[in-house]
Amino acid sequence: MNEPEAVRLDIWLWRARFFRTRTLATDHLKRKGARISRSGQTRRTDKPGVTISVGDIVTFGRGEHIRTVEILDLGERRGPAEEARNLYRLLEIEP
Repeated sequence: MNEPEAVRLDIWLWRARFFRTRTLATDHLKRKGARISRSGQTRRTDKPGVTISVGDIVTFGRGEHIRTVEILDLGERRGPAEEARNLYRLLEIEP
C-alpha cells in the first residue's frame, strides 16, 4: 500500500489529536491560522486544506500555548493517543 506524501493540515491536526473533531481543526485554522516551515522557508496560512509533508514544522496556537511540532508521520487514521504521539515531535511550548 502506498503511503501519501502529503495530507491536509486540518486532517493531520485531527489525526494527531490536537483537536477532537476535524471541524474544530478547520475552524481554528480559518480563525487563527498556523505557520508552516519547509526547507528553511516559513509561511503563514489560514487555509485548512494546505498540504503538509513529513519533515515540515507546524506552529499553531492552542489555548494559551503556542505549539511547535515537527511532522514525523502523516498517519492513516485517527487512532489512540499513543499512536497519535508518534506522528510528531514536540519542539516547544510557549506560555
